[in-house]
Amino acid sequence: MLGGQDGDGVALALRVIVSLARIEGAPRLVEITSAHVDSCLYHGQVSLDFAHKLVELGAKVRVPTTLNVGSMDLLHPGLIRTGTDAEREIALRGRELMSAYVDLGCTPTWTCAPYQLPNRPGLGEHVAWAESNAIVFANSVLGARTDRYGDFLDICAAITGRAPYSGLQTTEARRGTVVFDCRSLGDRFLRSDLAYPLLGHHVGSLVGSEIPVLVGIPEDVSEDRLKAFGAAAASAGGVALFHVVGVTPEAPTGSLDHLPRYDVDLETMRATRRRLSTIASGALDAVSVGTPHASYAECLQLADLLRDGPPLQVPFYLSTGRATRARAEDTGVLETLESAGVTVVVDTCTYVTSILSPAWKNVMTNSGKWAHYAPGNIGVDVVIGSLAECVASARAGKVVLDAW
Repeated sequence: MLGGQDGDGVALALRVIVSLARIEGAPRLVEITSAHVDSCLYHGQVSLDFAHKLVELGAKVRVPTTLNVGSMDLLHPGLIRTGTDAEREIALRGRELMSAYVDLGCTPTWTCAPYQLPNRPGLGEHVAWAESNAIVFANSVLGARTDRYGDFLDICAAITGRAPYSGLQTTEARRGTVVFDCRSLGDRFLRSDLAYPLLGHHVGSLVGSEIPVLVGIPEDVSEDRLKAFGAAAASAGGVALFHVVGVTPEAPTGSLDHLPRYDVDLETMRATRRRLSTIASGALDAVSVGTPHASYAECLQLADLLRDGPPLQVPFYLSTGRATRARAEDTGVLETLESAGVTVVVDTCTYVTSILSPAWKNVMTNSGKWAHYAPGNIGVDVVIGSLAECVASARAGKVVLDAW
């Protein structure tokens, strides 16, 4: 491939992968079974230049490759604000970039949650996934193996079908390094959806890129709650792999006494909520949920919460993937959501794209990741709550939080 016999595009991509392998001291490359590409989200002209160069050189992906969110909702382009020159440029260039990655042979999934799609990688499979929450879910919940791959590296791995055998691709790098004992939180709290973004934010803030091991989590914890934990931990720190004893496939089964330990209690979680929220009360301008993209189960849960009760008093946004939206449409869930006043966003997310009005200042979310990034990205104040609290607050037009 390096010699160009598979085309100049493949040779360029492999030079990038080999250079990374040399930098990381990888002894060899491994064949990957799939890729998830984050480079399709527009970050400036360089994003377009690299993609267009690969297209010009005739490159095509050689493994199944999904695409992360882009800068546009292609199904509902009217949701995207284009009132300023900068917004118009992002909308135009973002659409162009998304098209370029389809030209490279990627599947236009436009979701940050590729693990919600069919044909997920299995335990021990080497993959090259980008996007922080996708990486941590693949490593932790599925037991697949991916290191952290940023823009350009992801598409180069997809084109070559290779990644350096380094970092979390290796067995020795996947062992837990620090324990979080969650038993003091109690069963009631640990069975609430709010527990997991708060716990993830707390853990990520403390450990950075280490590998936490959680003790005391219910063995029947759902994938959606593990998703919320991982996304928050990856945002607040650099967590790319976590273990949950009795739950995740590579969690340790022996003694953990040799590892440093943190005990987590309810007061820690209350303090985390206060730290993650930039407001605690008062009027709301909007609610945004579905970061990472909502699963079908989460769409169904929201529909159930909205089925009866007073109308929403503020705009309510739900971000999800196209495949999930299609399923929700087929089953009538989408009609329930939209009839209740929910705006369903696909292909992108409200904290990376100009969707929310610039006049809105106070926004509620159920996502630790959204709460972490939105104040800096789109200039809003944020309060985090459970999905039920988000619905209650949207109906009241002000922050409504349960005591615990």
